[in-house]
Amino acid sequence: MSKEFLNKRELVNSITPVIENTAMRYGLIPLEISLEKENGHWFLRIFIYSNNHNVSHLDCENMSRGLGDMLDEIIPFKYFLEVSSPGLDRKFKSEKEYIIFKGHNIILKLKNQIEQISSKTIEAKILDYKENLGVLVEFENEKIIIPIANIHSAKLNDKIEINKNKGDYDD
Repeated sequence: MSKEFLNKRELVNSITPVIENTAMRYGLIPLEISLEKENGHWFLRIFIYSNNHNVSHLDCENMSRGLGDMLDEIIPFKYFLEVSSPGLDRKFKSEKEYIIFKGHNIILKLKNQIEQISSKTIEAKILDYKENLGVLVEFENEKIIIPIANIHSAKLNDKIEINKNKGDYDD
């Protein structure tokens, strides 16, 4: 694949299985994979998540080291690899995140108001996700289905607290 005729989507699709398999070895989930050119340099950015623990610098380092040589064989040009956690303020980029973050609290901004809800911005808990129906959330002790087409944006609203007895993090 030459640089002149680079199809970013095809390239990202070809490296995604490698990234997913490497993440799985470390108990991680890739939430987002992007390849962007900025100021004449290519950046491959991978945002990772874990269901079992907060993503650490060691997780990012393990992913970077685990991917380096394999990606160098697939990507035909010089690039910078950045592996990080998505951060709490990151907006959802794909519908699979509703599945990954099931049971978590989110802030939803709706395109149109829903009959049961007086605001276009709500804080709710993800109960389930069905591709053909939308997101089932708990809002003010009621279960409500919100169609994906009516969601303008969604982001996590989990509070991370430090467990003072153990010194580690709890979700």
